[in-house]
This record gives sequence, C-alpha cells and structure tokens, in this order.
Amino acid sequence: MALLELRRRGSTFLFVVVVVAHIVLISAQVTSKSGLPLLQEVTFGLVAQVQRAGAAVSDGLVSGWHGYVDLRGVRERNAQLQRDLDAAKIRLQQERAAAARSEELAQLLDLKSRTNFATAAAEVLAGSATPEFRTITIGKGKADGLKPDMAVVSPNGVVGRVILPSAGAAKVQLLVDRNAAAGALIERSRSQGIAVGAGTSLLRLDFASDTADIRVGDTVVTSGIDGIYPKGFVIGKVIQADRAGGSYRGIQIQPAVDFASLESVLVVLTPPAADQTPSIEDAAAAAAAATPPPAPRPAAKPVTAVPARPGVPQGAPAPSTPPKPQPKPQPAPPTGGGR
Repeated sequence: MALLELRRRGSTFLFVVVVVAHIVLISAQVTSKSGLPLLQEVTFGLVAQVQRAGAAVSDGLVSGWHGYVDLRGVRERNAQLQRDLDAAKIRLQQERAAAARSEELAQLLDLKSRTNFATAAAEVLAGSATPEFRTITIGKGKADGLKPDMAVVSPNGVVGRVILPSAGAAKVQLLVDRNAAAGALIERSRSQGIAVGAGTSLLRLDFASDTADIRVGDTVVTSGIDGIYPKGFVIGKVIQADRAGGSYRGIQIQPAVDFASLESVLVVLTPPAADQTPSIEDAAAAAAAATPPPAPRPAAKPVTAVPARPGVPQGAPAPSTPPKPQPKPQPAPPTGGGR
C-alpha cells in the first residue's frame, strides 16, 4: 500500500512538472505587447518584486542601525549633559556655601570691630552627642589664651561659655544647657532676671520682679551682673509671659542664636569685670576717697594733781571747797522822838 501511494504521488508531481514546463515553453514563444517574450516579462516582474522587497528590508535595516547608532550617541550626549549639570549644581552649592561663609565671617569681623573686648574667632568642630548636655567643641584652646568661664558670642547673640579648654580645642556650654544661666535684662523696661537653660531649644526667665514690665516680643539682653557675659548682648525674645495673682509664671525666651547651624563664634578674651565693673577693692577705695575726713575733737584740758591730805586715800578726788557763807543783813535801828 505504501508503494502504491508513493507511486501515485510521484505521478502527480511529474504531471505538475510537465504542465509547468509546457507553460514555460509556451510563454517563451509568446510575446507581449512590448515585444518581449512573456516569460521574460513575467520573470522580470517577479525578480523586481523580490528586489523591491529586499531593498525595503535593507533600507529598514540600515535605517534601524543608523537610528540605533544615533540613539546611542544621543544617550551618550544626554549622559554627558547630565554629568555637566550635576557638576554645575555642585559648583553652585560650593559657591553658595562660600558666599554664606564669607557673609558669616564678615559679620564676625564686624562684631569684632564693634566690641571693646579682646576676642578670638574660632570654628565649631563638633556638637554634643547627647541632648541632655548642650555643648559644642571649638578649634581654639589654651594655646590661644582661652580659659574657663570666658563668654562665647556670635553675630546673632550669646552662645555660651567655655567650660573645658585644652591645648588646641575647647568645650563650650551652650546657653540652652540645663545647667547654664546668665544675667538678663529686658531691653525695653530694664527689668532684670536670670535667663536659665531648660535643656530644650528654649530658655526661661527666673527671679523676675512681680512689679516688672515684661511683654511678649520684648528683647532680652545680658545684664553683665554675672561677670561672664558682657552687658548688652542679645539673648533672645520673650514668647510667653503669663501672669497670675500678680506674679509671673512661665516666662519663655526664644534664643536669638540657632545653635544647630553655628559654624564660627567669637570668644571674649577680656573678662567683663576688667572693663566694665570695678572690683571690690577699687569700689572701697573710691568710696573712702569720696568720704570727707571727720572733724578733729577739741583737746582735753590737763588735770592738775592735788597733793594728798591726811586721811584721804591717794588718788581720791579732791574735796570740793564749800562756798563761803554770806553775812546776814542787820536790821536798821528804830527811829523815834526823844523824851
């Protein structure tokens, strides 16, 4: 059966080949209207279509390749432009930082020129690692003349005081530390108090008089009574001043200094007592010089020694001499006629 099926298929294929061969021979002998053989014209048309399809595919491939190459070039250019933009942004940030730094240094220089104290500029090296103790580390120390309890200020106001100087650095206790305090003065009403750190970002004003005039928005400055901070430096502004029963309760102060953004500070090398407040000895000497001397007392009369008498102990006071009796007046003789 398989052999018969194979023979039948072979006969069909052979028949098709013979038919196609006859058609080709007939087409080769038949001419078209253009005078060319029909077979040649049909063959040329088929070949032309194949060439057209090949050209289209080739053009598509070439165009795609060029597009891919151009796209890679565009991507590379875009990447380069992005790198240039990033570099420009970095340079802009550096220039802004340099401008801000220059402005800060200019403010420090202006503050240094306006103060009558010897000061030393220092950079902030680090901040406190624990929020309970608000301190910073500056890049000046004992070698630069720093000592404990020296005031540290900035162009915006009071920063704190030096508590631990070393050879090349020093630790500064910020004014907002819970163990920090400074003599304070209300700039408007001249009311006094003590600005005390609370361990947070705010300060409180303690020991204010019940008759003091304190309002929200008042500027608080240093009073200089503590002997550490020079008088007149800004501490902050009053943001809360509650008064109940005639007494102040909860006077809150917003510090003028942003302690989180400090980069440079000034350390006051001259103690305020040496420039503003006279010492106790000087005050006593000035008071003594201003007091007039007491008037001299009259000299006592010398006492004449009285010789001793018999019967009177030595050193006893002399008896006083009794006054002499005055003579009594005599009655006048009677006057009368004779017998």
